[in-house]
Amino acid sequence: MSTQISLLSIALSGILISLPTWATEDLSEKTVSATNKGINFGGPDAVDNQIAEDNKKSKPDFKTQLELNNVSMGLDYSAIFLGANNVLPGSDDNAGSGMMRFYGSWNPVGIGTKDTGGLVWKVEHRHSYTDTSVKDFEFGTGGLGLITPPFSDEGTRLTNLYWKQKLMDGKATIVAGFLDVTDFVDVFAMASPWTGFMNFAFSTGTTTIALPGDATLGIAGGMMLSDEYYLVGSFADMNSVSSKPFDGFDSFFTDNKYFKSIELGWTKSQGQIYVDNIHATLWHADASEVQGSTKGYGVNFSASRLIEGQWLPFVRAGYSQDAGTLMEKSISAGFGYYGLGGEANNLGVAMNWGQVKGSDDQYTTEVFYIMKPLDYLEVTADVQYIANPALNAIDSSTLIYGLRMRLAI
Repeated sequence: MSTQISLLSIALSGILISLPTWATEDLSEKTVSATNKGINFGGPDAVDNQIAEDNKKSKPDFKTQLELNNVSMGLDYSAIFLGANNVLPGSDDNAGSGMMRFYGSWNPVGIGTKDTGGLVWKVEHRHSYTDTSVKDFEFGTGGLGLITPPFSDEGTRLTNLYWKQKLMDGKATIVAGFLDVTDFVDVFAMASPWTGFMNFAFSTGTTTIALPGDATLGIAGGMMLSDEYYLVGSFADMNSVSSKPFDGFDSFFTDNKYFKSIELGWTKSQGQIYVDNIHATLWHADASEVQGSTKGYGVNFSASRLIEGQWLPFVRAGYSQDAGTLMEKSISAGFGYYGLGGEANNLGVAMNWGQVKGSDDQYTTEVFYIMKPLDYLEVTADVQYIANPALNAIDSSTLIYGLRMRLAI
């Protein structure tokens, strides 16, 4: 496995394949984005946004027939392989994990209007090819962090099962049920572990938010306050267990341990809400033995700007107090470049500084390049360099290289 990973994973790295569309007007034709009509709540991994992006590349006839009955579906399989030059004694120097996802939505309410409503679902099977999963691989190198957290060995699980209702002529959305809060908390264009940066330092909260598990029972909503300002809020169970999602009714109403968030943002225009965007997210989390976190709170900031339809520079930062998060303070900065070496090939580069309690600061750099040789196949080459890995007293740095593949219909 180590030899295969080394041969397959020596490349530059690149940026996202899809931009999220919670609100959508058509962006520049040079920009890769889902362009559903109306306002879609959530980031690039939200079910409707993922389906919209996949359907842009290819739409089998059966999908067209389903859409006549207001049903949209998607199925994909992803695999990630990692290797590293330095690992802690007794740790694996390679890892491989895979995931199958079946997701979709059925919208029987508000047919023919912008105020549609319906059921959204996502079921996954997460498995590891190696003793160490991709999710936990960075710890084995001595780095304090996660790589593509969904790629674990947790088996079959529910991630989404909720009702989504659009309101106010499509300018507001409410979702209620079993949610994945990373679909709507501190979202930005490159946060997807399937199509964006792999290291969690460049994803939701930049490792400073005490997040509940997937399939957490809760409610969330978002709305445009004006043409330029928007608001997103959530309230969810901190003791959720995705392998036993329906136990969430008991923990939600009995344990009374919750995650709360509110985000205020500015965007240049409604259709560019996640590329020309500045937002601040405030959150509070109760203590949770399930998630291994303590009671705490924090604030996150994000700013990104699309330039000439191709360059996407960004800055993201987070601060956490008393919550037991991976980092107490974190700042990430980088850029993406669309269409490098081909219309569908994209590049991304980013660096992160993280403050670790009781240890030296850790620095993470990631570069990735994503290619689409076929309409239904995406291939990403990725390189990560971690300086001053917080859990490694032997090595001053480690190099992680990886390959990610996704097949989607």
